[in-house]
Amino acid sequence: MTVVDDLTTPAASADPFAVLRALREGDPVHWSEAHRAWLITRYDDVSAAFQNKAFSNDRVRPVLERRKQAGAESAATGVLGLMTGWMVVNDPPVHTRLRKLAAGAFKGQRIAAMDAMITRIVDEHLDAFLRGSGPQDLISEVAYPLPATVIATMLGAPPEDRDRFREWSDELALVAFGTGGAARADRHERALRGLREMESYFHTLIEKRRAEPGEDMLSALMAAPSSEGDDRLSDDELVGMCALLLFAGHETTTNSIANSVLALLRHPDQLDRLRRDPALIGPAVEELLRFDGPIKVLNRWVVAETEVRGKAIRPGERVHLVLASANRDPEKFADPDALDLGRSPNPHVAFGKGIHACIGAQLARMETRIAVARIVERLPGLTLAEEPEWKDVLASRSMEKLVVTHS
Repeated sequence: MTVVDDLTTPAASADPFAVLRALREGDPVHWSEAHRAWLITRYDDVSAAFQNKAFSNDRVRPVLERRKQAGAESAATGVLGLMTGWMVVNDPPVHTRLRKLAAGAFKGQRIAAMDAMITRIVDEHLDAFLRGSGPQDLISEVAYPLPATVIATMLGAPPEDRDRFREWSDELALVAFGTGGAARADRHERALRGLREMESYFHTLIEKRRAEPGEDMLSALMAAPSSEGDDRLSDDELVGMCALLLFAGHETTTNSIANSVLALLRHPDQLDRLRRDPALIGPAVEELLRFDGPIKVLNRWVVAETEVRGKAIRPGERVHLVLASANRDPEKFADPDALDLGRSPNPHVAFGKGIHACIGAQLARMETRIAVARIVERLPGLTLAEEPEWKDVLASRSMEKLVVTHS
């Protein structure tokens, strides 16, 4: 059968759910020539794939090796080389060790203690937003700068460096999240330059924290957990963790906040429901993550032959686990295209699942929860001023702007 399978077209970027519904119903394990990868779109299959050892998260190294074998030394290979040590693109035992060493910095009580700090930062951005008038972009003014400020504060970096954090994250996003035809031609060169600047910056910051440890997350990452004996992260591994926290924590949190606000504005009954019952914000955020989360697709590299719904998937191929489709699967969620802030249970996979589930999920939830709650409370007259334009990227679900008015 013929189906639309290019998830980076303008139409599919603006509304991927119709395209994904057709794939899920007609060919749920589909080979896409557009992406040169398998698209897995049903919830049960995506969920099982997270446990399938044939699907490797070590997906950067094979691409790098192919480029090197072809003699394609370039800025792209430079970017890939710098990313190969990151925890999220490694499998056990490398991933297991790095995650254990990082776990102490992401302890629940440490994240919970950031509540007041995040609330203060959100309110500072909203104060500035409220001083404006007429149509304004909620992304550039609130959703975009917030996570960069939070991450800079968490790492003990000077707040004035947050603009550099944002620039580095943006350059990496162009490469890591995949793009459509409008991708900037020099994206690899810019990403490589940004990565090198970022690595140099974090090496300097590590030396400062080694001399003067603080209560920040970088100091916590530098301390060896007692359960791991003398093992600790090397300086290069610390830099990788900082880079990962910056990149993964910035783009996705921005998208999560922006997509949540847009969903509420398009469903005024649910927005009114949240305004009447602010205590609903916890389950509301879970539903907003399910309904239109920040990540559409997670990539896996096939390392052993396997089968999904009768389709043979072979080593050397790629698989795209389509979270945006799994979270709208009617076999798992009743009335999945409806936004129901009180939905329970809500076993969405917006943050992945299994050993590679997002280590920063609690922080992302907290930032989204606080930001959405404060926006709803402090901007009672919030109205969508123009229809948003969506970026034509494969992996992330992100808007160019979210222009609103308030009273």
